[in-house]
Amino acid sequence: MKANELKKSTVFKIDDKIIIVKKVFVQNPHSRGGSTLYKVTGKEISTHQKFEHNFKGDEKVEDLEMTRHDIQLLYRDADGCTFMDTENYDQYTLSDDSLEEELPFLSDGLEGISALVAEGQVLGIELPSNVVLEITECSPTMKAASSSARTKPATLTTGLVVQVPEYLAVGESIKVNTDTREFMSRA
Repeated sequence: MKANELKKSTVFKIDDKIIIVKKVFVQNPHSRGGSTLYKVTGKEISTHQKFEHNFKGDEKVEDLEMTRHDIQLLYRDADGCTFMDTENYDQYTLSDDSLEEELPFLSDGLEGISALVAEGQVLGIELPSNVVLEITECSPTMKAASSSARTKPATLTTGLVVQVPEYLAVGESIKVNTDTREFMSRA
């Protein structure tokens, strides 16, 4: 696999380390002789350490065969989060450290979660593109607020804080984009 084919949730091997990609930044050349650079940020699976590396577009990386399994969150405790495979009912426990970026979106009944499995090991999870969460805390609504007006911070059921329009109130459910962590719409 070439570096220009890397994208979020891709798993590859480099220097005997298994890496799961979290983000890819593309830097286009400023001169004619330059080549496009792909700045890859991710996490090493075994040690949970951050991984950053710049690749040239035609540079080769060793990709891993990976499967996706539909899972659901069973419970969260001191060990981390326990998920269940919806097809064969196998259970996987992942530490809070390995789910650092996904934790603010995990709630009971969340559907569309996938486990990324390679070489018999659960490498991480993949969230749906958006989730529905309830507002638990925010400043009072403004009666004359329009939909294009200013925003205010709102705390959601999972502890995530996002900017929402002023007309929203505590108890309302909203859609949040899991990539940008931004308010999308009312649910």
